[in-house]
Amino acid sequence: MPDDKTFVDTNIIIYAYDVTAGKKHEAAENILADLWNSGLGVISTQVLQEFFVNVVQKIPNPIDKKQAKEIIRDFLKWHVVVNTGESIIEAINISQKFNYSFWDSMIIEAAIAGGAGVLLSEDLQDGQIINDVNIMNPFRP
Repeated sequence: MPDDKTFVDTNIIIYAYDVTAGKKHEAAENILADLWNSGLGVISTQVLQEFFVNVVQKIPNPIDKKQAKEIIRDFLKWHVVVNTGESIIEAINISQKFNYSFWDSMIIEAAIAGGAGVLLSEDLQDGQIINDVNIMNPFRP
């Protein structure tokens, strides 16, 4: 695990709570445990919102809404980036420059705004560096 502040994309947190995700579940659990221990975890309000919708509705064994709410309450102890009007403008700039979707650009912008040196995601280009944030796919072989 990197020594930098680390922004965690929604998919990583979902895998940590999706027991059907196999090796990704185990890897994601370890990532989150390391970040809890180090205090270096960063997330955004967007990640928490996406996490809730996915774990209560879309994973094979959905989590009870009350339990999902408590998980989110725990994540509020991390550095949580709140999206602003300015972050929307910055995300649009990222989208235009790097050809990411708006929502992926919001994740990247939140990592930048949160001071993260690393953004963990399996959905973004592994190894790409945007504004000093290194995008890493923790599941790559």
